[in-house]
This record gives sequence, structure tokens and C-alpha cells, in this order.
Amino acid sequence: MNLIAAADENWAIGKDGGLLAHLPGDMKFFRETTKGRVVVMGRRTLESFPGGKPLKNRVNVVLTKSGLSAPEDVVICRSVEETLEYLTQYGNDDIFIIGGGMIYREFLPYCKKAYITHIFKAFPADTALPDLDKEPGWRLARVLGEGEDHGIRYEFRLYEQMGGTR
Repeated sequence: MNLIAAADENWAIGKDGGLLAHLPGDMKFFRETTKGRVVVMGRRTLESFPGGKPLKNRVNVVLTKSGLSAPEDVVICRSVEETLEYLTQYGNDDIFIIGGGMIYREFLPYCKKAYITHIFKAFPADTALPDLDKEPGWRLARVLGEGEDHGIRYEFRLYEQMGGTR
């Protein structure tokens, strides 16, 4: 299982239900990395998409405890356990956790890789990821590329969990 996110220098990922910055290069990286794969998200992440519609060309899985009825092309799961059970039909490399903050924290122990767009700037934020540079068992494996949009520099980093227990 994989995690994918854009995080600033403080590992912040969002504010008021939105992303910290609009970075076209990061959006392209996200699209290319997750296309044809399974994306797992919380209800608020789904609602943050244009029109609250699921992402095209992906299997969209939403973990929610609310009474959300499933929009077309969305699989609803009510618990982490139910989600994990549903995901057993897919290969680990085909599953991407895409947010928000609570979903990232719930599934981080199950992830073997994390694709992080590291933004070289700090933003006001209310949601963050665990700092994988300090998280036990995680290491920066390599830098996959870099970019700059609107004067904001970033790089695509691949982190790997070493000898995870799950």
C-alpha cells in the first residue's frame, strides 16, 4: 500500500479542507502516479473535488462513518478494517492513500511507500502528516524529480518503510 501527498517544510498538507498551494506539476505527478489504481480517501477529501465527484480512471474508496450515500463509481467503507478487507482484492502497489489527515494517520502503518511532494516553503495550515524524516522505520529512498510552479520549488520524494509489521 502507498501514500501520496504534498507536504510543506513542516509536513503540513492542508488548510480549511483545501491544499496549501496550487502546483500544476504536483497535480500532474499525482494524476500519472494514481491513474488506473485504487485511491482511498475520507469523505471530506471526496467532497473537496470539483462537484464532489470521484476521480476518473481510478477505483475510488471512501472511508466514512457518516451516512454518506455512495456517489456513482464510489465504494463506501465504514471502518479501517472494512476498507482493508475490501482492498485485499488489489495488489499493494495499486493502492494509494490520498487523504485527508485522519485517513493518512490511520493507514500509515499499512503503507510500504510514501510519495511525498516536498514543498520548499511553509504555509499556514491546520492539517499535517507525520514527519517521515523522523518517523521510526521510515527512510527517504530517493528523489524522483523536482519542479517549480508560481515561484514555489518542490521535489518528488519516495519514502520507504523498513521492515513494517503489517
